[in-house]
Amino acid sequence: MSLKKLTCERARSICIVETLAKLGHFPSRTREKEAWYFSPLRSETQASFKVSLKLNRWYDFGIGEGGNVIDLVCKVSNCSVAEALQFLSDELPVYSFQGPAADTSKKDSANTIVKIQPITRSYLKKYVRSRGISLPIARKYCKEVWYECHGKTYYAIGLQNNENGWELRNLYFKTSSSPKSYTWFQNEKNHLVVCEGMFDLLSIAELYPEELKNSDIIVLNSLSFLAQITAKFKSYKSIDLYLDNDASGRNNTTELLRYYPHIKDQSHRYKNHKDLNEKLASGQWTYSGYKSF
Repeated sequence: MSLKKLTCERARSICIVETLAKLGHFPSRTREKEAWYFSPLRSETQASFKVSLKLNRWYDFGIGEGGNVIDLVCKVSNCSVAEALQFLSDELPVYSFQGPAADTSKKDSANTIVKIQPITRSYLKKYVRSRGISLPIARKYCKEVWYECHGKTYYAIGLQNNENGWELRNLYFKTSSSPKSYTWFQNEKNHLVVCEGMFDLLSIAELYPEELKNSDIIVLNSLSFLAQITAKFKSYKSIDLYLDNDASGRNNTTELLRYYPHIKDQSHRYKNHKDLNEKLASGQWTYSGYKSF
């Protein structure tokens, strides 16, 4: 292919899968409509970089960015569009376009769980109330978790994930125990609620209890787990999405809405705030009744 004849329009039709192979990256798994990779843009232990085989577009759930094959080459190689076109025209060797290798080593948390019990410590009660959460709601979904880290003992509000690890929060620490994963409450419902973190879940429970009563719930605990849960979306008739109002949250929301028309973005409920809990804790919430199905 001649560089002189390769326009951006023609370059966008070049297969992303073949381009990734040329860059030295191969799928971790492939399905009928998509291929999943360890990200060529960063180190990760879970494959969260998706290529749509139908649309010939890529999306990295870990950073909330995506695009066409030109965008990909520019980002992997940190080069200009003109240099990307040279690469895609086969006029340049591959050596300057190699991205970071994926870190596949198992990363264990230094936190060791020593005790799990209902929330009783006055400090933790005060903490959840400061976040706008009532104690009954906190106790319904979370536990008081004691853990050791480098020889010292701490306690925190804990949300258990699907792999029996814990997300741990108190006024001073935001940490977790291994293994990391998402949290899935399966209630055999046709509606799914997806949110980013523990206090998003508790805020929805505080403000929309009927919605959770009639829903399955997934708490991501990290945006990197979006890639794992999207396969579950086809099992639900409708999905409410509560991602943060930051760049990664907005970009991921936009991409998910593109692929899954039965998703409803609920970020309008906390417009001008990072997330639902920030708005709830700020005292700016207007209680106008609960949403029901």
